[in-house]
Amino acid sequence: MTPRDSLRIAILSRNAQLYSTKRLLTAAKKRGHSCHVRDTLQFGMFVEHAAPQLTYRGRNFSPVDVIIPRIGGSISFYGHAVVRQFEQMGVFSLNSSNGLTTARDKLRSLQVLSRHDIGIATSAFVQNRRDILPAIKRVGGAPVIIKLLAGTQGMGVILADTEKVAETIIETLQITQQNVLIQKFVAESKGRDIRAFVVGDRVVAAMRRRAVGSEFRSNVHRGGKTEPVELPAEYERTAVRAAHIIGLRVAGVDMLEGKDGPVIMEVNASPGLEGIEGATGVDVAGEIIDYLAEHVRFSDLDLRQRLSFARGYAVAEFPIVTDSPLAGKPLSESGLRERDIVVMSIDRNGQHFPVPRGSDVLVAGDLLLCYGPKITLREFLPHLKETSARKRKRKSTSP
Repeated sequence: MTPRDSLRIAILSRNAQLYSTKRLLTAAKKRGHSCHVRDTLQFGMFVEHAAPQLTYRGRNFSPVDVIIPRIGGSISFYGHAVVRQFEQMGVFSLNSSNGLTTARDKLRSLQVLSRHDIGIATSAFVQNRRDILPAIKRVGGAPVIIKLLAGTQGMGVILADTEKVAETIIETLQITQQNVLIQKFVAESKGRDIRAFVVGDRVVAAMRRRAVGSEFRSNVHRGGKTEPVELPAEYERTAVRAAHIIGLRVAGVDMLEGKDGPVIMEVNASPGLEGIEGATGVDVAGEIIDYLAEHVRFSDLDLRQRLSFARGYAVAEFPIVTDSPLAGKPLSESGLRERDIVVMSIDRNGQHFPVPRGSDVLVAGDLLLCYGPKITLREFLPHLKETSARKRKRKSTSP
């Protein structure tokens, strides 16, 4: 590796002795990179006009090329602020601050996923005591999973066998000012789940976790047993897509094996490496460092924010409906380019086709991501009533 290829990496972690932190440090140094562990809480942030700055333990912080955030739940707010400050200074972050914030909030991440055609556990979140029992019934009734939104590693997860027990538990937790998520219990996957480790656009390792004895939580921290698993294509696509929807480059995606396919339970932004590396023998830390070296120059861009600088232009998504004149036509014959509309990508039944070619044929159901004049794009955007009707139809036909 030449000095030009060598990266200056900072791992943001409160404990340099944690397995995951040590493995990332070792993998980075083995590949010739300069790497150091830095305590997230020791950073100071200074927000100044055109010059965001950071200090570390009261001194100016030496420039780095990359940060690897390992932000624990107890310091989420401050940790995510530190990551944002690095981003404003032009430093590449393994996972973006927006992705970290979304993933940390279990409810928010499920809300984001729910907009897409991807399997998730039916969930409810209510505050009024009178709404608790109806919410339990609406997610499928007892048994039901009760989750604290702030819980990690299986803590704060309860299985309630009856509706009355569930109602009592939720009322008690709410009295103590705890935010509680109510989730459908996927019976066919009791005591078993899959952890898929996503790096970039692929799953680099996957394991099945099984609970021990009467325990229904399969987390390794709760004594769960692990075994390597070869993921079916559907599960791999779901894991990668879930990570990308949340906004993460690296994620641990937890899925249940439902009767109709994968069911996303959680997307973790700082997944531990010990369990997955021990179960699979894969050098996951090395995969992460290799990914960083390859992608460090591809910084995050907010297309809607950047492209809105062109007055009268916008980024928009619109579907190809059954009776659309565009359905069945190659992109080159659609007339879109002649009207200054650039099709940046096509989403077709969950599969993503970036930079489509002129020979690619548009079909009903395609979702096009386009850039062009607002006045022209408006012609293709569905009316609000049509959008609502389509969402209702999709919900009624989903399994």
